[in-house]
Amino acid sequence: MWGSLKPPPNLPESWVFPVRVVMFGYQTWGHRTLQALLKSRHEVCLVVTHPTSDHAYESIWADSVEDLARGAGIEVLLAKRPTPELVERVRELAPDVGVANNWRTRLPRELFSIPKYGTVNLHDSLLPKFTGFSPVIWSLISGAGQTGLTAHFMDDELDTGDILLQRSVEITPTSTGTSLVYDTLDLIPDVLEDALDAIENGTATPVPQDLSQRTFFHKRSDRDSLVDWSWPAADIERFIRALSDPYPNAYTYFRGERLRLISAHVSRCTYGGTPGRVFIEENGGMVIVAGADAFRGRSPGLVLDVVRTDDGIDHSALDYFGHGGGYLTATPEFATV
Repeated sequence: MWGSLKPPPNLPESWVFPVRVVMFGYQTWGHRTLQALLKSRHEVCLVVTHPTSDHAYESIWADSVEDLARGAGIEVLLAKRPTPELVERVRELAPDVGVANNWRTRLPRELFSIPKYGTVNLHDSLLPKFTGFSPVIWSLISGAGQTGLTAHFMDDELDTGDILLQRSVEITPTSTGTSLVYDTLDLIPDVLEDALDAIENGTATPVPQDLSQRTFFHKRSDRDSLVDWSWPAADIERFIRALSDPYPNAYTYFRGERLRLISAHVSRCTYGGTPGRVFIEENGGMVIVAGADAFRGRSPGLVLDVVRTDDGIDHSALDYFGHGGGYLTATPEFATV
């Protein structure tokens, strides 16, 4: 469904590609999208991107869209959010299609509807699942079996527009947040080309999303990387993999010191007691009691393999702890018994 944008049954002969594209994008996702456009037959007439940021999740994966565009001789506008001047400039250019990837603020209808054939957004999840922010990380944390990339038309809400096409990647027992980001980034060129080809050929058949199946996730902050030892061990192990370098790692506290958790695995044996207890060696690592019902003695523990102290040094967990005793906590309080 194209909303107020009514595609002709057949594109007029006078409308010959390359189409003129205005692109909205940021970080490595926007950079990869612009790279794909520059390698295509299409003309990028304007690139709109955000200024650099020191936010934890915006200062990584920080390939510069601005630098790539300027190096290609393309006009660039920097904006934290749309402005009247930006809207006016896009109107002046009268692009055929808009393309967006990782634009971090809302694009209003007065802007996304300017291009003749609408604006296509690339979102790194299988919509309507994992709408919103950091979808790859949240998909791994949640235990989803796959993630991917969706090309959809923009509408008035966030990530709710009609879907042009999707491609999926499997989430495996060894997937990390980082490996899945690379997997989804690699989908960008083909997904973008196929979406623009469908628009070019008049074969696009956008499908409305079933919004009753929508899951919407918020922006991540430091608090969202704190381990909850009442979670089952398998969930915590997946959480640690999701927050792989260069992301802010999963962390906990031990005797006043923050520990970042770099690698772990679910224990072979069952361990009971209080969640967070530093217990005993297993398979070369240190078992931590985990799970809300750990007191019943029916759950595996989490075996920590590698931890990182705040000086940036990685340690064998067994070497770091030395022996069982004490608790991993949610605050820097001391728990030494």
